[in-house]
Amino acid sequence: MINNYELYNPTRLIFGENRIEELNQYLPEKARILFVYGQGSIKRNGIYNKVLNLLKGREFIEFSGIEPNPVYETLMKAVNLGRENHIDFILAVGGGSVIDGAKFISAAIPFVDDDPWKLVSDHLEIIDSIPLGTILTLPATGSEMNRGAVISNKVTGDKLALISEKLFPVFSILDISVLKSLPKRQIANGIVDAFVHVTEQYITYPIEAKLQDRFAESILLTLIEEGSKLYDNIEDIEAGSNVMFCATMALNGVISSGVPTDWSIHMIGHELTALYNVDHARSLAIILPALYSFKINEKLQKLVQFAERVWKITKGSDIEKASTAIKSTENFFKSLGIPTKLSEYDIDLDYTIKSIIEKFESRGIEYFGENGIISIKDIEDILHRAN
Repeated sequence: MINNYELYNPTRLIFGENRIEELNQYLPEKARILFVYGQGSIKRNGIYNKVLNLLKGREFIEFSGIEPNPVYETLMKAVNLGRENHIDFILAVGGGSVIDGAKFISAAIPFVDDDPWKLVSDHLEIIDSIPLGTILTLPATGSEMNRGAVISNKVTGDKLALISEKLFPVFSILDISVLKSLPKRQIANGIVDAFVHVTEQYITYPIEAKLQDRFAESILLTLIEEGSKLYDNIEDIEAGSNVMFCATMALNGVISSGVPTDWSIHMIGHELTALYNVDHARSLAIILPALYSFKINEKLQKLVQFAERVWKITKGSDIEKASTAIKSTENFFKSLGIPTKLSEYDIDLDYTIKSIIEKFESRGIEYFGENGIISIKDIEDILHRAN
């Protein structure tokens, strides 16, 4: 079976060492800029001062404090600031959360007729947006070269996706020199996040998309090889450059073109983050082994391919190969210092199961995953396995 597809990605990627210095080449000449960033790490690592120097002589205002898992209530403060100052360009400096937040700000500033949260909750079409550029400081989410964002709402307890072609960054600067300032926890999170992004688009069921499979497998292999090197030695710039590009390629539309995708791990993981503020990547590391073990028969062909091509597992029955590949993946996450069980966190299992099922029911979700292979009733089994 061959699927029809369309691939569109207008983001200019500026990759390499010391590329931040070229920022002014890509900023509109007379733009009124909203410079957004997170909770202070760019001030500690020197990137903030570097960007300020590059913005000298330009009209700009700052907004700081975007959280990991960006929060609607915080982002609306930036939206109001942008409206008051008539900004017409956004510069986001940070990791995926800052960039996701900037995408929401981009869509919300022109959306004046109603509550901008409806862009997320009601999946309203984004008609207009403020153009944005990014300086990536943490490879992980791929938000620097895609059309999606994930936003949390404290009041409703939701963590939901916002997707539109209007949200592609105009440019993204990937300066590998920033990696040396990152703590190991963030490096590990970024590797796992990118890895699971790939598996969500790869471990479904086979169709005749040979190149997409090979692309996905090459990203997974590179993350295993180079991610481990980077985790062990943050000074390994070659490993860092490979990991950074892997994270971008994992979610920029290339490997999802023409293939079935899953996203069930993310859907459940998002709820763990919303309930307990578990790091996004760490929520995925908990759910992946449990979900794949639970759905091993439905995903068997691709799990066996994953076992043979990525983990080089050639012995045993198909079920044994698939099981060993799942365990190898879990061990890889553990090697990066990432827990893979709910029991390693302060989590009430029964309350968690009840809360997540109720949240899915409130959204009208009965089945999810590729071809709806998971029902909301399965969440209980998956979370018990994850414990």
